Amino acid sequence: MSSTAAADIHPKAASNAAHMLRLVFSFPVVLVCMLVPLTVLTLRSRFSDPDMWWHLKMGEIIWTTHHIPTVDLFSYTARHHAWVPHEWLSQLTIYAAYRAGGYSGLMAWLCILSVVLLIAGYVLCSIYSGNSKVAFLGVLVIWLFGTVGFAVRPQMIGYVFLIVELLLLHLGRTRDRRWFWALPPLFALWVNCHGSFFIGVVIAVTAYVLSFIGFQAGSLISVKWEPARRRYLVWSLALSVAALFMNPVGRSQVFYPIDTMLHQSIGLSQVQEWQPLQITDARAVPLLLLLLCVFLLVLVRRSESQLQELVFLALGTWMALSHQRMLFVVGILIAPILSRMLSDLWGNYDREHDRPLLNAVFIFLSLLIAVWAFPSQRALATQVEQANPVKAVTFLKTHHVSGRMLNDYVYGGYLIWAAPEHPVFVDGRSDVFEWAGVLGDFGKWAMLKSDPRELLDKYGIDFCLISREAPMARVLPLIVGWKVAYSDTQAIIFVRTQSRLNPEGIGSQ
Repeated sequence: MSSTAAADIHPKAASNAAHMLRLVFSFPVVLVCMLVPLTVLTLRSRFSDPDMWWHLKMGEIIWTTHHIPTVDLFSYTARHHAWVPHEWLSQLTIYAAYRAGGYSGLMAWLCILSVVLLIAGYVLCSIYSGNSKVAFLGVLVIWLFGTVGFAVRPQMIGYVFLIVELLLLHLGRTRDRRWFWALPPLFALWVNCHGSFFIGVVIAVTAYVLSFIGFQAGSLISVKWEPARRRYLVWSLALSVAALFMNPVGRSQVFYPIDTMLHQSIGLSQVQEWQPLQITDARAVPLLLLLLCVFLLVLVRRSESQLQELVFLALGTWMALSHQRMLFVVGILIAPILSRMLSDLWGNYDREHDRPLLNAVFIFLSLLIAVWAFPSQRALATQVEQANPVKAVTFLKTHHVSGRMLNDYVYGGYLIWAAPEHPVFVDGRSDVFEWAGVLGDFGKWAMLKSDPRELLDKYGIDFCLISREAPMARVLPLIVGWKVAYSDTQAIIFVRTQSRLNPEGIGSQ
């Protein structure tokens, strides 16, 4: 190689390196990195979700047996009743995280997925609005409503996929229609991770139906798609639906969300997260304010509103008002819409005025804060002990308590993980207990709507492990034949006095 050619290469290489450094230390990257400490600070005290434990146990069973259970294995009230393991793939990743790092591994799983979700939301809002600064406000909307559901649960993966779907639909509609071909593999994964894939199907079908409509009425517009782009979408949708049935469980996996809506009325009415949104919820007022903001932007500023956006917004709002857990979904749907409407109120990112050195400092500080804020193993164990009957389980084991247990609904998951030798009465899998006819009985018992002795006798209960705050904790001491065997600040154990007694006076068999 001649010296002249070598001299030409070196300046190009230096220029490429400088360009790469400016990209790495750009202002949008600063905004993305700021999401990391925000996420960790939000999650550091939200570790022990009641449902985390049975998801963890399911993941362990799948990992160790290489088999996906399709019947109940954890209770005696619904033992071997048919069950749909519709989140098996997510549960496998949860157990893999625990296997790799214990409680810290689970927290890392939650933090990583939450960061990925928020970064994906930022990318969606940035591309949709064309303004990388305003996109940060959009992702804060996702963060705000996401606080209703940030937990070590499969829904985290499901909502990441929801954002990815919205991004693919937007890119396929506004740029290259070949982006639609990414939808079938997305749904093939999604159906095995979380039931929110059904929301994705509804959104994709809605986008297809609206692609036939073209009109403008004032600031409301709907752009009719060209036939070729529409064909790409309909074929990708057909393949996506086919991909849903390519799962190891079968058609019951695909129709599970529909069954939830139509045949699980008790669970939807009694489980807190499935109940309608209350005005007292901390996120209810922000939701109303954001909806008002969208309305005023259209009314006062004559901001362009798209029919598809309004339909998505109406769908998300209806879901959130019907079930408070769906606030997560409405946050994802409203964020890009609001970002687009506000895109001209804040100047866009100007690469020429960027300050890479200052950006590097902010990036370093953001990551440093995230590392500092990540909770220790001891802090996580403390959270587990504060939220679960850890000491009560120790009592059960050390005093060899046996027989049929009746447990609090929120304790069921932890008992499945920590005390598998004691089959639970009920746990967070409300579906299988409703199908088995147990959930209705338990709900009446727990809310003092029936004679408590009827359920205790019907199921042959030998001891009860319930929260000290449960209404039944004040009733059981008044029932003849029951006494307190153990009590702490978290839980209380009642045993039948008629049972055969061991030397410590605890019922055993």
